[in-house]
Amino acid sequence: MTRLCQYVDVCIGNEEDAETTLGFHSKETDVTKGELNLEGYKDVFRQMKEKFNFKYIASTLRESYSASDNGWSALVYDGNEFYHSKKYDVRIVDRVGGGDSFASGLIYGLVTEMSMKDATEFAVAASALKHTIPGDMNHATLSEVKVLMEGDASGRVQR
Repeated sequence: MTRLCQYVDVCIGNEEDAETTLGFHSKETDVTKGELNLEGYKDVFRQMKEKFNFKYIASTLRESYSASDNGWSALVYDGNEFYHSKKYDVRIVDRVGGGDSFASGLIYGLVTEMSMKDATEFAVAASALKHTIPGDMNHATLSEVKVLMEGDASGRVQR
């Protein structure tokens, strides 16, 4: 896999992907206990940037309170700055597709020329919503993602 990294501009994964696929370990992080060390992630991102020269590196951050309740956020690095998104406390209906929703949301944000901050917030909002939808497809609309991204987590019907 590392031979292919020279062709990658945006590397998206999580701590498990970084360790098992690329050999980078985030210190003092235990995802089974819901313990995340943001500085450990930053260190891994810096090492990945140095080794592979990715333009962006992004990871979802899952804090497991229980199988049904998680904290959900993300960290993105552009080689100069880190951005840690807001965290959503999510009651999970279906986790399948959460990472895919994050990745597609981040790519959407970047190709539509959102700032790194806005692209990250869009991606996290899209994937947080996906966790509440059964099945592996995110059926949230662009409007619903933007409403959540902009801070309205009330769940009120928008007409």
